[in-house]
Amino acid sequence: MTDMTKLTAETPDFSRFVYFREINERELAELPPEALRSIDDVEDLVVVTNGEGQKLAIIEGREAAEAAAEAYKLQAVSVH
Repeated sequence: MTDMTKLTAETPDFSRFVYFREINERELAELPPEALRSIDDVEDLVVVTNGEGQKLAIIEGREAAEAAAEAYKLQAVSVH
């Protein structure tokens, strides 16, 4: 194993990184109607995705999504 491929304690755990994005129309259409009953504004829905591309949650409001990430000790990162 070379130094480039050896995992170390400094190797980041990408599953602990999250990013936020607006929900797209396909994802919105896939949600069951009962999931949307308590939503005030569907345009305010935020998808929380981890660094491995796995969708973790759909949350109403960016601030709520950030609070949820913090509560689960996840690191929010920018993908821009």
